[in-house]
Amino acid sequence: MDYENFYKLNLHPFSSSPDDRFYYDSPQHSKSIIKLTHAAENMVGLAILIGDIGTGKTTLSRILLDNLTSSDEFEVALLVIIHSEITPIWLLKKIGNQFEVELETDGRVEIISSIYQQLTKLKEEGRKAVVLIDEANMLQNKEIMEELRGLLNIQFEEGHLITFILFGLPEMEDYLKLDKPLYQRVSMRIVLGALSPESTKEYIDHRISVAGRENPLFTDEAMEVIHKYSKGKPRMINTICDNVLLEGYLLKKPLIDEHLVREVVQDLGLSE
Repeated sequence: MDYENFYKLNLHPFSSSPDDRFYYDSPQHSKSIIKLTHAAENMVGLAILIGDIGTGKTTLSRILLDNLTSSDEFEVALLVIIHSEITPIWLLKKIGNQFEVELETDGRVEIISSIYQQLTKLKEEGRKAVVLIDEANMLQNKEIMEELRGLLNIQFEEGHLITFILFGLPEMEDYLKLDKPLYQRVSMRIVLGALSPESTKEYIDHRISVAGRENPLFTDEAMEVIHKYSKGKPRMINTICDNVLLEGYLLKKPLIDEHLVREVVQDLGLSE
């Protein structure tokens, strides 16, 4: 038996991996999605979402991707930057490939020309080209920023031919400022903060409900302690709750109380 069976859960409720089934539409997450959708619909050129580690940036990027791709109005690409050593040519080719541009050259001018032709074609078809870049704080050199600005220079009467929406850690802004004309083109800036105590409680209850349990599993006092030591960051909430449920199962505790949570956060090295 594992803790899912013991607590009558059909799914693992606090996985560290993004899972749309467990998405909790907190007030700030909902507001962010509405704003980012507005940015895409109006082709603002450049929008950024900034948040600390574990606040839900990747989850929001996937929710936005799903929302936009469900509409024929958009042609959407998602890039996930996993290291900081990428080159401007790599980025340009990746963007082109995402929009089904056949590129057999490393020539910058040829690549940009091919992307421009495809963007023009999409506009003529009535479609809007949007590029979502997750972990955009990995874009760390001025040359890449200059290439992004170059693509944003491709405009028509009603606005931009392409819109970039960047998701990243706070230092992403410092890298954008390496090319000041690019940073001045940021049309929308969203800061994703931590969950409030009330939202933390609703977040935990929501995930447990989605996992199949109807009855409460955490006391209110336990959730207050979870919020305190997680600082309202969803990823850390998941880590604490997962460890707490495992410990609760080992101790055969039917309800998670604040004392057990304090013991677990101490084991995790999170206590003051």
